[in-house]
Amino acid sequence: VCLTHANVARLFTATREQIEFSAGDVWALFHSYAFDVSVWEMWGALLHGARLVVVPPTVGRSPQDMLDLLVREQVSVLCQTPSAFRSLAALAGDAGAAVDGLALRTVIFAGERLDMSELEPWTARFGVRRPALVNMYGPTEITVYATHHRIGDHDLAHPGRSVIGHRLSDLTIHLLDADGQLVPVGVPGEMHIGGPGLAQGYLRRAELTAEKFVPNPFGAAGTRLYRTGDLARFLPDGSIDFLGRIDK
Repeated sequence: VCLTHANVARLFTATREQIEFSAGDVWALFHSYAFDVSVWEMWGALLHGARLVVVPPTVGRSPQDMLDLLVREQVSVLCQTPSAFRSLAALAGDAGAAVDGLALRTVIFAGERLDMSELEPWTARFGVRRPALVNMYGPTEITVYATHHRIGDHDLAHPGRSVIGHRLSDLTIHLLDADGQLVPVGVPGEMHIGGPGLAQGYLRRAELTAEKFVPNPFGAAGTRLYRTGDLARFLPDGSIDFLGRIDK
């Protein structure tokens, strides 16, 4: 996937108000540099003068060792896939006073569909406000993230949903049916994303680029949409409920 420096720079401009980047933060580089979330972790810290803690792979695979690192380094911003966080959340009910030493202000989920019910061990101890729990969504082809959702108590009351929130301010998201028509609120459709986060395409794969990056019928001439292959539906408040892959 061919992305540019400009793609990445505008990501942090578009998320500045939601994340409130600070030089006083400590970020954990939990993910491999081969995974796009690592771009968010590295530059979320370094672009804003914050400290970046590189998590050794062996530590990342051990929930207890990971908890110890978070406490020792006083990490304030943590990015996790839901499956990785599941084990850490379980410790919230079992680790006693050690968990109280955490300095987290924000935990960001991405990479998989988030089952809200799996947060219960964590929210039973910490609630949803400190640290803030944020569900974000985005394929690599649109530069890491396309949406943002601050999880609240109302989300825990609807565990069957996986709300990914509203689009980032500089992107567009259309939900289309198999005929390329916009779907009504509540009806599933394939997510098509447009805006300055879009990649140039796939390196030396012109046919795949043409298949996935399609002309934008809702925008100016020459603009494109990325076909994600993901199903979602709009909720009455305008937020997006992520449903999963079309081919599953």
